[in-house]
Amino acid sequence: MFNKIFKLIIAGLIIAYAIYQFWDGEIGNGIFLILLSLIFIFLYFRNEMILLAFLRMRKQDLIGTQKWLNKISNPETALTTKQQGYYNYLHGIIFSQTNLTQAEKYFKKALKLGLTMDYDVAMAKLSLAGIAMQKRRKREATMLLQEAKKLDKNNMLTEQIKMMQQQMKKI
Repeated sequence: MFNKIFKLIIAGLIIAYAIYQFWDGEIGNGIFLILLSLIFIFLYFRNEMILLAFLRMRKQDLIGTQKWLNKISNPETALTTKQQGYYNYLHGIIFSQTNLTQAEKYFKKALKLGLTMDYDVAMAKLSLAGIAMQKRRKREATMLLQEAKKLDKNNMLTEQIKMMQQQMKKI
């Protein structure tokens, strides 16, 4: 895994060499090098370790997800702000199975750093509402559930939100 700055430097060097290839008359080599540089530019915006961690998460393999996330040694320098948000979001999901206090910390940090998709923000707020409900903070849980309901535009979380509201009536 390269640092985010190194990815841009490598892409810039490849593009510079591609321009030289165009100037030298090697059009095919230049096109190939431009396409190669696009890989590094893509990996700047979408970190490869986080992509692999999401693939593990899709298979419900929390241990494999944790292994891929552990390969990111220093998230502040290796990841952009949104990627740090997803890094913390994945950690929140992992720790929501074992340690709710730590999961709450990760979800709050993920929301602070920002998540790209509204569904992910709604899921993080729904998870925070569940944690708040388990810690007997009904007002905070209600507020987070309402925010999650507003963000769930595709109605993918309506069943979970209704179930949480039913459980909240028991508190």
